[in-house]
Amino acid sequence: MSDKNFETTAIRTQLERSHFQEHSIPMYVTSSFIFEDAEDMRASFSEEKNRNIYSRFSNPNTTEFVEKVVAMEGAQDGYAFATGMAAIYASFAALLSSGDHIVSARSVFGSTHTLFTKYFPKWNITTSYFDINNPDEIEGLITPSTKILYAESPTNPGVDIIDLELLSKIAKKHNLILIIDNCFATPYIQQPIKYGADLVVHSATKLMDGQGRVMGGVVVGNSDLVREIYLFSRNTGPAMSPFNAWTLSKSLETLAVRVDRHCENAVKIAETLENNEHISTVKYPFLKSHPQYKIAKKQMKLGGNIIAIEVKGGIEAGRNFLNAIKMCSLSANLGDTRTIVTHPASTTHSKLSEEERLAAGITPGLVRISVGLENVKDILQDIEQALNH
Repeated sequence: MSDKNFETTAIRTQLERSHFQEHSIPMYVTSSFIFEDAEDMRASFSEEKNRNIYSRFSNPNTTEFVEKVVAMEGAQDGYAFATGMAAIYASFAALLSSGDHIVSARSVFGSTHTLFTKYFPKWNITTSYFDINNPDEIEGLITPSTKILYAESPTNPGVDIIDLELLSKIAKKHNLILIIDNCFATPYIQQPIKYGADLVVHSATKLMDGQGRVMGGVVVGNSDLVREIYLFSRNTGPAMSPFNAWTLSKSLETLAVRVDRHCENAVKIAETLENNEHISTVKYPFLKSHPQYKIAKKQMKLGGNIIAIEVKGGIEAGRNFLNAIKMCSLSANLGDTRTIVTHPASTTHSKLSEEERLAAGITPGLVRISVGLENVKDILQDIEQALNH
């Protein structure tokens, strides 16, 4: 983190102004950049000069966006991607070789799970899963070929929490790279690097954008590791577009005020739903009933905007709940100004087997609520009428 407070850093981290002296940084919609002469071009390509060459490598707008996230997370360097999954894939692909091994929490996003189980094995990269509620399993899974320790916290969609400091101690003891997906928390709520993470990844599509407009991903952390990811990405091309970077950089200016209200709404809804007769469990990091409440309070500033509820009646009850929703959106996204409800077992995690879903804590009646910025009374009214339907 910079020496400025979070909100000031988010707003005042900007590129140098052009000769037009604009107050708001313009959008640099260009595929390439020109050189003064042959020597300037040679020096730029050999990286003797730190300058923009081609927007697949870097662009002023992506640079500003990355610099903001780097400052917010307390990182050394970073790189921006077209999507969050591109950031996750590129980070692993750049740092792993055939024969390497990953130890990961079992509770990970469905597409990340697919990378680990379907695609990485094609290149002889294997993964072992641990139960996020039982971190004592981790060390028993580590082998001489293990290179990366990976986790989401809070998890998607079950909002489980893991002790980041504990993960860091294990990673350092075994000389592993610790990568944390911080998407649900955002750097406003939690900075994993402060607890020892080497790299932090985000889907910027979620709360960073916050309005369901553009897609993006970013990885920040140790400069040597980011350098490897940058070189891989420079050649494979998952770059963020200048327009998306410009939009996301603007979005970060309001991240703190937006997340404050998201969390204020979420905790009120979670507390109310705990008493609803149609729900068997409510999971929210800042509810005292959450199994990892003490860990959440230690490493998170606020509880986030995601609530996981278990609707009584299983998979059909979950579907019926979604069908009865009137105001809230049915969408695969989260972190929007608009409240979104999702039934993971029949949507985002439907490609997992029932055994895999249950192992990841995705029960048949689990509903993920991404609490938006509407009036909290209106959100609650819609959720409660759908539960009573």
